[in-house]
Amino acid sequence: MLNVVVVTDGPYGERAYENIKEKFDTEFVELEKPESMFMDEIDIPLYELNKIKEANILITYTQHPDLTLDIVDLVNKYVDHIIVAAWSGEGFKNQLESYENVTCPYIMCELEENGNEVFDSFTSKIGKPKVDITLENGKIAIIDVIRSSPCGSTKFVSDYLSEKYFGSDDLENVPIEAGLKLQHYPCRAAKMRLFTDEECKKEMASGLHRDAFEEALNK
Repeated sequence: MLNVVVVTDGPYGERAYENIKEKFDTEFVELEKPESMFMDEIDIPLYELNKIKEANILITYTQHPDLTLDIVDLVNKYVDHIIVAAWSGEGFKNQLESYENVTCPYIMCELEENGNEVFDSFTSKIGKPKVDITLENGKIAIIDVIRSSPCGSTKFVSDYLSEKYFGSDDLENVPIEAGLKLQHYPCRAAKMRLFTDEECKKEMASGLHRDAFEEALNK
Protein backbone atom coordinates (compact mmCIF):
# COMPACT_ATOMS: atom_id res chain seq x y z
CA MET A 1 0.00 0.00 0.00
CA LEU A 2 1.14 3.52 -0.79
CA ASN A 3 2.88 5.16 2.16
CA VAL A 4 2.38 8.94 2.45
CA VAL A 5 4.24 11.16 4.91
CA VAL A 6 3.16 14.73 5.63
CA VAL A 7 5.85 16.83 7.29
CA THR A 8 5.47 20.28 8.82
CA ASP A 9 7.29 22.80 10.99
CA GLY A 10 4.26 24.94 11.77
CA PRO A 11 0.48 25.26 11.56
CA TYR A 12 -0.05 23.75 8.10
CA GLY A 13 -0.50 20.19 6.93
CA GLU A 14 -2.64 18.64 9.64
CA ARG A 15 -5.89 19.07 7.72
CA ALA A 16 -4.35 17.48 4.61
CA TYR A 17 -3.10 14.62 6.78
CA GLU A 18 -6.59 14.01 8.18
CA ASN A 19 -8.06 13.88 4.68
CA ILE A 20 -5.31 11.87 2.97
CA LYS A 21 -5.17 9.18 5.69
CA GLU A 22 -8.71 8.18 4.71
CA LYS A 23 -7.30 7.00 1.36
CA PHE A 24 -3.71 5.97 2.09
CA ASP A 25 -1.42 4.78 4.88
CA THR A 26 -0.33 8.22 6.08
CA GLU A 27 1.95 9.55 8.82
CA PHE A 28 2.28 13.07 10.20
CA VAL A 29 5.77 14.27 11.15
CA GLU A 30 6.22 17.50 13.09
CA LEU A 31 9.63 19.14 13.09
CA GLU A 32 10.75 22.13 15.10
CA LYS A 33 10.95 25.28 13.01
CA PRO A 34 14.63 26.30 12.95
CA GLU A 35 15.44 29.58 14.61
CA SER A 36 18.53 30.06 12.50
CA MET A 37 18.37 31.08 8.84
CA PHE A 38 21.55 29.14 8.07
CA MET A 39 21.31 25.59 6.69
CA ASP A 40 24.45 24.33 8.43
CA GLU A 41 22.73 24.90 11.78
CA ILE A 42 19.60 22.92 10.86
CA ASP A 43 19.36 19.49 12.45
CA ILE A 44 16.66 16.93 11.63
CA PRO A 45 16.32 14.25 14.34
CA LEU A 46 17.33 10.81 13.06
CA TYR A 47 14.05 9.12 14.05
CA GLU A 48 11.96 11.63 12.09
CA LEU A 49 14.39 11.57 9.17
CA ASN A 50 14.19 7.78 8.89
CA LYS A 51 10.39 7.92 9.01
CA ILE A 52 10.40 10.45 6.16
CA LYS A 53 12.72 8.24 4.10
CA GLU A 54 10.16 5.43 4.24
CA ALA A 55 7.61 7.47 2.28
CA ASN A 56 6.49 6.71 -1.24
CA ILE A 57 4.92 10.16 -1.39
CA LEU A 58 6.33 12.94 0.79
CA ILE A 59 4.39 16.18 1.21
CA THR A 60 6.23 19.06 2.87
CA TYR A 61 4.41 21.92 4.55
CA THR A 62 7.63 23.24 6.10
CA GLN A 63 7.84 27.02 5.92
CA HIS A 64 11.53 27.46 6.66
CA PRO A 65 13.10 27.38 3.16
CA ASP A 66 16.41 25.90 4.26
CA LEU A 67 14.65 23.15 6.18
CA THR A 68 12.58 22.35 3.09
CA LEU A 69 15.65 22.25 0.88
CA ASP A 70 17.55 20.17 3.44
CA ILE A 71 14.74 17.60 3.58
CA VAL A 72 14.52 17.37 -0.20
CA ASP A 73 18.29 17.03 -0.53
CA LEU A 74 18.51 14.33 2.15
CA VAL A 75 15.59 12.11 1.13
CA ASN A 76 14.95 12.56 -2.60
CA LYS A 77 16.95 9.40 -3.37
CA TYR A 78 14.82 7.35 -0.98
CA VAL A 79 11.24 8.46 -1.74
CA ASP A 80 9.38 8.08 -5.02
CA HIS A 81 7.99 11.60 -5.21
CA ILE A 82 8.07 14.80 -3.16
CA ILE A 83 5.31 17.41 -3.24
CA VAL A 84 6.37 20.78 -1.80
CA ALA A 85 3.17 22.45 -0.66
CA ALA A 86 4.80 25.55 0.87
CA TRP A 87 7.34 27.52 -1.15
CA SER A 88 8.06 31.15 -1.98
CA GLY A 89 9.52 32.57 -5.18
CA GLU A 90 10.08 31.15 -8.65
CA GLY A 91 13.82 30.84 -8.02
CA PHE A 92 13.28 28.59 -5.02
CA LYS A 93 10.67 26.61 -6.95
CA ASN A 94 13.12 26.06 -9.81
CA GLN A 95 15.82 25.00 -7.37
CA LEU A 96 13.53 22.41 -5.78
CA GLU A 97 12.22 21.11 -9.09
CA SER A 98 15.75 20.58 -10.37
CA TYR A 99 15.29 17.25 -8.58
CA GLU A 100 13.36 15.13 -11.05
CA ASN A 101 10.98 13.71 -8.45
CA VAL A 102 9.94 17.05 -6.88
CA THR A 103 6.74 18.96 -7.68
CA CYS A 104 5.89 22.46 -6.40
CA PRO A 105 2.21 23.08 -7.23
CA TYR A 106 0.80 26.59 -7.24
CA ILE A 107 -2.13 25.23 -5.25
CA MET A 108 -2.49 21.67 -3.99
CA CYS A 109 -5.86 21.10 -5.65
CA GLU A 110 -4.32 21.30 -9.12
CA LEU A 111 -2.36 18.03 -8.79
CA GLU A 112 -2.94 15.56 -11.65
CA GLU A 113 -1.31 12.43 -13.03
CA ASN A 114 2.10 12.97 -14.62
CA GLY A 115 2.97 9.49 -15.92
CA ASN A 116 4.87 8.38 -12.80
CA GLU A 117 3.22 5.20 -11.50
CA VAL A 118 3.49 6.04 -7.79
CA PHE A 119 2.57 9.70 -8.22
CA ASP A 120 -0.39 8.73 -10.42
CA SER A 121 -1.60 6.26 -7.80
CA PHE A 122 -1.67 9.10 -5.28
CA THR A 123 -3.26 11.68 -7.58
CA SER A 124 -5.94 9.23 -8.68
CA LYS A 125 -7.56 9.95 -5.31
CA ILE A 126 -5.99 13.20 -4.09
CA GLY A 127 -5.49 16.40 -6.09
CA LYS A 128 -7.56 18.13 -8.74
CA PRO A 129 -11.23 17.70 -7.75
CA LYS A 130 -13.18 15.06 -9.63
CA VAL A 131 -16.73 13.95 -8.90
CA ASP A 132 -19.30 11.55 -10.29
CA ILE A 133 -22.99 12.46 -10.38
CA THR A 134 -25.68 9.81 -10.74
CA LEU A 135 -29.00 10.95 -12.18
CA GLU A 136 -32.30 9.14 -11.86
CA ASN A 137 -35.09 10.34 -14.15
CA GLY A 138 -33.10 13.50 -14.85
CA LYS A 139 -32.71 14.31 -11.14
CA ILE A 140 -29.64 14.20 -8.89
CA ALA A 141 -29.52 10.98 -6.86
CA ILE A 142 -25.90 10.57 -5.78
CA ILE A 143 -22.75 12.72 -5.80
CA ASP A 144 -19.54 10.74 -5.28
CA VAL A 145 -16.10 12.28 -4.74
CA ILE A 146 -13.65 10.43 -6.99
CA ARG A 147 -10.65 12.66 -6.32
CA SER A 148 -10.56 15.08 -3.42
CA SER A 149 -8.49 18.19 -2.92
CA PRO A 150 -5.92 17.44 -0.17
CA CYS A 151 -7.57 19.83 2.28
CA GLY A 152 -10.98 18.14 2.04
CA SER A 153 -12.84 21.02 0.40
CA THR A 154 -14.21 18.75 -2.35
CA LYS A 155 -16.11 16.65 0.19
CA PHE A 156 -17.29 19.85 1.89
CA VAL A 157 -18.76 21.11 -1.38
CA SER A 158 -20.12 17.70 -2.39
CA ASP A 159 -21.89 17.13 0.94
CA TYR A 160 -23.56 20.52 0.70
CA LEU A 161 -24.73 20.02 -2.88
CA SER A 162 -25.86 16.44 -2.21
CA GLU A 163 -28.19 17.70 0.49
CA LYS A 164 -29.43 20.78 -1.34
CA TYR A 165 -29.93 19.26 -4.80
CA PHE A 166 -31.00 15.71 -3.93
CA GLY A 167 -33.95 14.87 -6.16
CA SER A 168 -33.60 18.17 -8.03
CA ASP A 169 -33.56 18.60 -11.79
CA ASP A 170 -32.02 22.07 -11.49
CA LEU A 171 -28.73 20.89 -13.00
CA GLU A 172 -27.66 24.17 -14.57
CA ASN A 173 -26.91 25.89 -11.27
CA VAL A 174 -24.96 23.03 -9.65
CA PRO A 175 -21.49 23.84 -11.10
CA ILE A 176 -21.91 27.56 -10.35
CA GLU A 177 -22.91 26.87 -6.78
CA ALA A 178 -20.04 24.42 -6.36
CA GLY A 179 -17.62 27.24 -7.12
CA LEU A 180 -19.43 29.65 -4.82
CA LYS A 181 -19.60 27.15 -1.94
CA LEU A 182 -15.86 26.56 -2.15
CA GLN A 183 -15.44 30.20 -1.09
CA HIS A 184 -16.94 29.26 2.28
CA TYR A 185 -14.26 26.66 2.96
CA PRO A 186 -11.31 28.09 4.91
CA CYS A 187 -8.63 27.62 2.24
CA ARG A 188 -5.18 28.28 3.72
CA ALA A 189 -3.01 27.82 0.64
CA ALA A 190 -2.15 31.48 0.13
CA LYS A 191 -1.10 31.92 3.74
CA MET A 192 1.65 29.33 3.30
CA ARG A 193 3.67 31.57 1.02
CA LEU A 194 4.69 35.19 1.00
CA PHE A 195 3.72 37.72 -1.66
CA THR A 196 0.81 35.71 -3.04
CA ASP A 197 -2.69 36.72 -3.99
CA GLU A 198 -5.08 34.88 -1.70
CA GLU A 199 -8.14 35.87 -3.73
CA CYS A 200 -6.50 34.60 -6.92
CA LYS A 201 -5.91 31.21 -5.28
CA LYS A 202 -9.48 31.02 -4.02
CA GLU A 203 -10.79 31.89 -7.46
CA MET A 204 -8.61 29.18 -8.97
CA ALA A 205 -9.85 26.59 -6.44
CA SER A 206 -13.43 27.69 -7.07
CA GLY A 207 -12.96 27.31 -10.82
CA LEU A 208 -11.51 23.82 -10.43
CA HIS A 209 -14.52 22.71 -8.38
CA ARG A 210 -16.99 24.38 -10.74
CA ASP A 211 -15.37 22.59 -13.68
CA ALA A 212 -15.39 19.24 -11.86
CA PHE A 213 -19.15 19.39 -11.31
CA GLU A 214 -19.80 20.65 -14.82
CA GLU A 215 -17.75 17.81 -16.32
CA ALA A 216 -19.60 15.26 -14.17
CA LEU A 217 -22.97 16.53 -15.36
CA ASN A 218 -21.87 16.56 -19.00
CA LYS A 219 -21.08 12.85 -18.73
